[in-house]
Amino acid sequence: MKQGSFRAVRRLVFLLVILSFSGFFAFGQQTPVDLRSIDIDPFDGRTTHTWEVGGRTQNHEFEWMLDASRFATRGFDDSGNELNYPLRTFVPSFPMVVYRAVRENRDIRSFGINGSFDRPGYNWIDVYPATIDSIDRNGDPTPFEIPLPGLVRTLDMWVWGSNLRYTLEAYVRDYRGVVHRLEMGDLAFQGWRNMQVHIPNHIRQTRRVLPSYAGLHFIKFRIWTTPGESVNNFYVYFNQFKILTDVFDPLFDGDELADPVRVQEMWMQN
Repeated sequence: MKQGSFRAVRRLVFLLVILSFSGFFAFGQQTPVDLRSIDIDPFDGRTTHTWEVGGRTQNHEFEWMLDASRFATRGFDDSGNELNYPLRTFVPSFPMVVYRAVRENRDIRSFGINGSFDRPGYNWIDVYPATIDSIDRNGDPTPFEIPLPGLVRTLDMWVWGSNLRYTLEAYVRDYRGVVHRLEMGDLAFQGWRNMQVHIPNHIRQTRRVLPSYAGLHFIKFRIWTTPGESVNNFYVYFNQFKILTDVFDPLFDGDELADPVRVQEMWMQN
């Protein structure tokens, strides 16, 4: 074998050994995770929402409200009552694949949205959580931003579409107050479909300093209409809003002093 060929082979072997050790150490330093699927809201009309995280119970009171852009239809129904779109209600229907229940089960409901605009274009309807029986200075329901537990990986929801060329977005706020828009996809399909969006890595959910956990807050969903598509009296339905989140709680000496809830309890004891 020529000397140049021998050196090339030796270099290749050396590189393979280095790569093997690099993979070993990278694998050995992986951060533990504890992924859980948590139901944020089934969209069935309940106003009390409870979930268990890290052995603690979180309770939140909110309901879903609607808002729309400027060309939302305003008028009166056949009885002379004022009729302002968008309209909302809860219907006794649901995605069969989720509940595996008979169609006649009237105890399971979905959130219905009835929209209408006076002109086509980029109109929008916001579906947002609001504090129960509370209004802001403009007389509108007071928005409530849902604190999402853990380090969220995915937002997940079942949506019923009318095969209209609309799009759906979700909005979240990070610990710095920055609002992020997440595209969930288009509604050009028939019937129920699972829609989800992954939280990109550039949206920070941790800090360098303790406490390092700095979770996201969910703000709203937004439905966009598109030019050239009908906007007269359309329907969209939501069901089963969930998240996939990492609730792993790292342990270290003095970890309870990095827990804001525990710290408050200890300081109140004095």
